[in-house]
Amino acid sequence: MHQRCFRPVVCAALFSLLGAAGSAPAAEDYAIDPMHTSVYFKISHLGLTHVFGRFNEFSGSFTIDPDDASKCSFVLNIKAESVDTNQPKRDSHLRSPDFFNVKQFPAITFKSTAVKAIPNGYKVTGDLTMHGVTKSVEFELVGGRKAQFPKGVQRTGFTTEPTIKRSEFGVGPEQFANALGEDVRIAIGFEGTKK
Repeated sequence: MHQRCFRPVVCAALFSLLGAAGSAPAAEDYAIDPMHTSVYFKISHLGLTHVFGRFNEFSGSFTIDPDDASKCSFVLNIKAESVDTNQPKRDSHLRSPDFFNVKQFPAITFKSTAVKAIPNGYKVTGDLTMHGVTKSVEFELVGGRKAQFPKGVQRTGFTTEPTIKRSEFGVGPEQFANALGEDVRIAIGFEGTKK
């Protein structure tokens, strides 16, 4: 190759390599893995102890941008009818209009509206909709480490333990106010598989 032709080719190749090396990693989309995700809650009963429960059916997705937390997003959909406190009679009551009213409001949903990076995770603000009421909530997600399991399947995960006010969502009749605690403590751990 003639020297005059060779130099532009080399320069173009070098610029191409430098551009590729300096490009920012793309945002990553994940689907929540139900097998490695749990949604639990606990609430005080008569001020004596806590009753624990969980939801067994849920789905969701999230996007992680390693360079810009504001471009991250989180969505979770919980099937209200799947509430499970290990007591069929109580679970039936929880599904009734006194509490979750699952026939009228079959889903509990969360959709983030803002995400900020914090040490070891993110601070997330978003809209929580339950029992037909939507409220803005804020909580911290801890995690973000990555792993492959099984081989070739990239995943990451987070945990959070927010507290919400039961009455703000109209869950539980007034006559139960003395029996049920106002604060509902939630524990969520979720893993997502990269799409």
